Amino acid sequence: MNKGKVYLIGAGPGDTELITIKAVNALALAQVVLIDDLVNRALLAYAPNARVIEVGKRGGCKSTPQHFINRMMIALAEQGQVVARLKGGDPFLFGRGGEEMLALQGAGIAVEIVPGITSGIAVPASIGIPVTHREYTHGVTFVTGHTQDEESPNWSALAATGTTLVIYMGIKHLPEIVSDLLKAGMPANTPVAAIQHGTLPEQQHIVSTLDMLPMAVKQAGLASPAIIVVGDVVRLAKANHQEIETQFAEHLAA
Repeated sequence: MNKGKVYLIGAGPGDTELITIKAVNALALAQVVLIDDLVNRALLAYAPNARVIEVGKRGGCKSTPQHFINRMMIALAEQGQVVARLKGGDPFLFGRGGEEMLALQGAGIAVEIVPGITSGIAVPASIGIPVTHREYTHGVTFVTGHTQDEESPNWSALAATGTTLVIYMGIKHLPEIVSDLLKAGMPANTPVAAIQHGTLPEQQHIVSTLDMLPMAVKQAGLASPAIIVVGDVVRLAKANHQEIETQFAEHLAA
Protein backbone atom coordinates (compact mmCIF):
# COMPACT_ATOMS: atom_id res chain seq x y z
CA MET A 1 0.00 0.00 0.00
CA ASN A 2 1.32 3.43 -0.89
CA LYS A 3 1.76 5.79 2.00
CA GLY A 4 -0.43 8.85 2.13
CA LYS A 5 0.58 12.43 2.73
CA VAL A 6 0.15 15.02 5.45
CA TYR A 7 -0.42 18.72 4.87
CA LEU A 8 0.47 20.97 7.83
CA ILE A 9 -1.88 23.86 7.11
CA GLY A 10 -2.04 27.32 8.65
CA ALA A 11 -5.69 28.36 8.91
CA GLY A 12 -4.96 32.02 9.66
CA PRO A 13 -6.11 34.08 12.65
CA GLY A 14 -9.83 33.28 12.58
CA ASP A 15 -11.49 35.30 9.84
CA THR A 16 -12.37 32.73 7.17
CA GLU A 17 -11.39 35.15 4.39
CA LEU A 18 -7.80 35.19 5.67
CA ILE A 19 -7.03 31.58 4.77
CA THR A 20 -4.81 31.16 1.72
CA ILE A 21 -5.83 29.71 -1.63
CA LYS A 22 -3.14 27.05 -1.24
CA ALA A 23 -4.67 26.00 2.07
CA VAL A 24 -8.13 25.76 0.51
CA ASN A 25 -6.76 23.59 -2.30
CA ALA A 26 -5.03 21.29 0.20
CA LEU A 27 -8.20 20.92 2.26
CA ALA A 28 -10.11 19.88 -0.86
CA LEU A 29 -7.74 16.91 -1.20
CA ALA A 30 -8.04 15.80 2.42
CA GLN A 31 -9.63 12.52 3.43
CA VAL A 32 -9.07 13.26 7.12
CA VAL A 33 -8.77 16.63 8.89
CA LEU A 34 -7.16 16.91 12.30
CA ILE A 35 -8.34 20.27 13.55
CA ASP A 36 -7.14 22.44 16.42
CA ASP A 37 -9.47 24.09 18.92
CA LEU A 38 -8.91 27.67 17.78
CA VAL A 39 -9.55 27.05 14.08
CA ASN A 40 -12.76 28.52 12.68
CA ARG A 41 -15.04 25.55 12.01
CA ALA A 42 -16.51 27.29 8.96
CA LEU A 43 -13.27 26.37 7.15
CA LEU A 44 -14.34 22.72 7.17
CA ALA A 45 -16.63 23.60 4.27
CA TYR A 46 -13.49 23.42 2.12
CA ALA A 47 -13.08 19.74 3.05
CA PRO A 48 -16.63 18.46 2.45
CA ASN A 49 -15.69 14.81 2.04
CA ALA A 50 -13.20 14.52 4.86
CA ARG A 51 -13.55 12.82 8.23
CA VAL A 52 -12.94 15.41 10.97
CA ILE A 53 -11.02 14.58 14.14
CA GLU A 54 -10.90 17.12 16.95
CA VAL A 55 -7.46 17.41 18.53
CA GLY A 56 -8.04 20.61 20.51
CA LYS A 57 -4.94 22.61 21.41
CA ARG A 58 -5.69 25.72 23.46
CA GLY A 59 -3.15 27.31 25.77
CA GLY A 60 -3.92 26.77 29.45
CA CYS A 61 -6.59 24.12 28.80
CA LYS A 62 -6.65 20.35 28.61
CA SER A 63 -5.63 19.22 25.16
CA THR A 64 -4.71 16.17 23.14
CA PRO A 65 -1.10 15.14 23.90
CA GLN A 66 1.27 16.08 21.09
CA HIS A 67 2.79 12.59 20.88
CA PHE A 68 -0.71 11.14 20.33
CA ILE A 69 -1.38 13.58 17.47
CA ASN A 70 1.95 12.64 15.88
CA ARG A 71 1.17 8.93 16.09
CA MET A 72 -2.32 9.49 14.67
CA MET A 73 -1.01 11.38 11.63
CA ILE A 74 1.60 8.72 10.97
CA ALA A 75 -0.91 5.88 11.30
CA LEU A 76 -3.41 7.54 8.96
CA ALA A 77 -0.75 8.30 6.36
CA GLU A 78 0.55 4.72 6.54
CA GLN A 79 -3.00 3.62 5.67
CA GLY A 80 -2.70 5.69 2.49
CA GLN A 81 -4.84 8.58 3.71
CA VAL A 82 -4.36 12.24 2.73
CA VAL A 83 -4.33 14.10 6.02
CA ALA A 84 -4.85 17.81 6.60
CA ARG A 85 -3.50 18.98 9.94
CA LEU A 86 -5.36 22.27 10.32
CA LYS A 87 -3.73 24.67 12.76
CA GLY A 88 -4.58 28.23 13.77
CA GLY A 89 -2.39 31.03 12.43
CA ASP A 90 0.84 29.71 10.95
CA PRO A 91 1.92 26.13 11.73
CA PHE A 92 5.56 27.12 12.31
CA LEU A 93 4.92 30.00 14.73
CA PHE A 94 4.07 28.61 18.19
CA GLY A 95 2.02 25.96 16.42
CA ARG A 96 4.27 22.92 17.02
CA GLY A 97 4.39 22.45 13.27
CA GLY A 98 8.14 21.94 13.41
CA GLU A 99 7.73 19.07 15.88
CA GLU A 100 5.08 17.46 13.73
CA MET A 101 7.14 17.83 10.57
CA LEU A 102 10.13 16.10 12.17
CA ALA A 103 7.96 13.26 13.49
CA LEU A 104 6.43 12.69 10.07
CA GLN A 105 9.75 12.87 8.25
CA GLY A 106 11.25 10.46 10.78
CA ALA A 107 8.50 7.98 9.93
CA GLY A 108 9.07 8.37 6.21
CA ILE A 109 5.77 10.21 5.62
CA ALA A 110 5.49 12.80 2.86
CA VAL A 111 4.67 16.17 4.41
CA GLU A 112 3.93 19.56 2.88
CA ILE A 113 3.86 22.84 4.78
CA VAL A 114 1.15 25.35 3.90
CA PRO A 115 1.97 28.65 5.65
CA GLY A 116 -0.78 30.75 7.20
CA ILE A 117 -1.24 34.34 8.29
CA THR A 118 -0.13 34.57 11.90
CA SER A 119 -2.28 36.22 14.55
CA GLY A 120 0.71 38.26 15.70
CA ILE A 121 0.52 40.38 12.56
CA ALA A 122 -3.14 40.12 11.51
CA VAL A 123 -4.73 40.76 14.92
CA PRO A 124 -2.85 44.02 15.68
CA ALA A 125 -3.55 45.14 12.10
CA SER A 126 -7.27 44.62 12.70
CA ILE A 127 -7.23 47.60 15.09
CA GLY A 128 -4.80 49.67 13.05
CA ILE A 129 -1.52 48.65 14.69
CA PRO A 130 1.40 47.97 12.33
CA VAL A 131 3.89 45.82 14.23
CA THR A 132 6.72 47.73 12.54
CA HIS A 133 6.85 51.39 11.56
CA ARG A 134 10.07 53.21 10.78
CA GLU A 135 9.13 56.17 12.95
CA TYR A 136 8.45 54.00 16.01
CA THR A 137 10.52 50.80 15.93
CA HIS A 138 13.11 48.96 13.86
CA GLY A 139 11.63 45.50 14.33
CA VAL A 140 9.21 43.14 16.00
CA THR A 141 9.74 40.22 18.36
CA PHE A 142 7.22 37.39 18.68
CA VAL A 143 7.24 35.58 22.02
CA THR A 144 4.98 33.18 23.87
CA GLY A 145 3.92 33.76 27.45
CA HIS A 146 3.13 30.06 27.82
CA THR A 147 6.02 27.61 27.61
CA GLN A 148 6.05 23.83 27.86
CA ASP A 149 8.15 23.85 31.03
CA GLU A 150 6.45 26.95 32.49
CA GLU A 151 9.76 28.83 32.49
CA SER A 152 9.49 32.55 31.81
CA PRO A 153 11.10 34.08 28.73
CA ASN A 154 14.03 36.42 29.33
CA TRP A 155 11.92 39.56 29.63
CA SER A 156 14.97 41.69 30.44
CA ALA A 157 16.59 40.74 27.14
CA LEU A 158 13.32 41.23 25.28
CA ALA A 159 12.76 44.67 26.80
CA ALA A 160 16.26 45.67 25.74
CA THR A 161 15.65 44.92 22.05
CA GLY A 162 13.67 48.12 21.54
CA THR A 163 11.35 46.23 19.20
CA THR A 164 7.60 45.83 19.29
CA LEU A 165 6.76 42.85 21.49
CA VAL A 166 3.90 40.67 20.32
CA ILE A 167 3.02 38.21 23.06
CA TYR A 168 1.02 35.07 22.33
CA MET A 169 -0.76 33.17 25.13
CA GLY A 170 0.17 35.77 27.73
CA ILE A 171 -3.10 36.46 29.54
CA LYS A 172 -2.64 33.74 32.15
CA HIS A 173 0.70 35.17 33.29
CA LEU A 174 -0.02 38.83 32.51
CA PRO A 175 0.74 40.30 35.97
CA GLU A 176 4.09 38.50 36.07
CA ILE A 177 4.94 39.54 32.50
CA VAL A 178 4.18 43.19 33.22
CA SER A 179 6.12 43.09 36.47
CA ASP A 180 9.16 41.57 34.75
CA LEU A 181 9.10 44.11 31.92
CA LEU A 182 8.90 46.98 34.41
CA LYS A 183 11.77 45.51 36.43
CA ALA A 184 13.75 45.25 33.20
CA GLY A 185 13.46 49.01 32.79
CA MET A 186 10.67 49.29 30.27
CA PRO A 187 8.87 52.62 30.92
CA ALA A 188 5.57 52.35 32.79
CA ASN A 189 3.90 54.56 30.17
CA THR A 190 4.80 52.25 27.27
CA PRO A 191 1.66 51.94 25.10
CA VAL A 192 0.12 48.46 25.08
CA ALA A 193 -2.90 46.72 23.64
CA ALA A 194 -4.67 43.46 24.37
CA ILE A 195 -6.91 41.97 21.68
CA GLN A 196 -9.22 39.00 22.25
CA HIS A 197 -10.78 36.90 19.45
CA GLY A 198 -8.84 38.90 16.87
CA THR A 199 -10.35 39.26 13.36
CA LEU A 200 -13.63 37.63 14.46
CA PRO A 201 -17.01 39.39 14.91
CA GLU A 202 -16.72 39.02 18.71
CA GLN A 203 -13.32 40.74 18.79
CA GLN A 204 -12.65 43.01 21.78
CA HIS A 205 -9.62 45.10 22.62
CA ILE A 206 -8.27 47.57 25.11
CA VAL A 207 -5.51 50.15 24.76
CA SER A 208 -3.61 51.07 27.89
CA THR A 209 -0.15 51.63 29.34
CA LEU A 210 2.16 48.90 30.53
CA ASP A 211 1.69 49.48 34.25
CA MET A 212 -2.11 49.63 33.93
CA LEU A 213 -2.49 46.67 31.57
CA PRO A 214 -3.46 43.93 34.08
CA MET A 215 -6.14 46.16 35.61
CA ALA A 216 -7.46 47.22 32.19
CA VAL A 217 -7.66 43.60 31.00
CA LYS A 218 -9.46 42.56 34.19
CA GLN A 219 -11.94 45.45 33.98
CA ALA A 220 -12.70 44.67 30.33
CA GLY A 221 -13.13 40.97 31.09
CA LEU A 222 -10.66 39.92 28.39
CA ALA A 223 -9.46 36.31 28.38
CA SER A 224 -7.68 33.86 26.12
CA PRO A 225 -7.25 33.64 23.21
CA ALA A 226 -5.67 37.07 23.08
CA ILE A 227 -2.68 38.84 21.60
CA ILE A 228 -0.75 41.44 23.60
CA VAL A 229 1.17 44.18 21.79
CA VAL A 230 3.78 46.25 23.62
CA GLY A 231 5.45 49.26 22.05
CA ASP A 232 5.06 52.73 20.59
CA VAL A 233 3.27 51.40 17.48
CA VAL A 234 0.21 50.93 19.72
CA ARG A 235 -0.26 54.71 19.53
CA LEU A 236 -1.61 54.10 16.02
CA ALA A 237 -4.45 51.86 17.24
CA LYS A 238 -7.97 52.75 16.23
CA ALA A 239 -9.44 54.76 19.10
CA ASN A 240 -11.06 58.12 19.41
CA HIS A 241 -8.90 60.99 20.62
CA GLN A 242 -10.78 61.32 23.89
CA GLU A 243 -10.18 57.66 24.72
CA ILE A 244 -6.48 58.00 24.05
CA GLU A 245 -6.26 61.17 26.11
CA THR A 246 -8.08 59.48 29.00
CA GLN A 247 -5.91 56.36 28.98
CA PHE A 248 -2.58 58.08 28.60
CA ALA A 249 -3.14 61.44 30.31
CA GLU A 250 -1.00 60.90 33.38
CA HIS A 251 1.66 58.71 31.81
CA LEU A 252 2.32 60.44 28.50
CA ALA A 253 2.67 63.78 30.27
CA ALA A 254 5.73 62.44 32.13
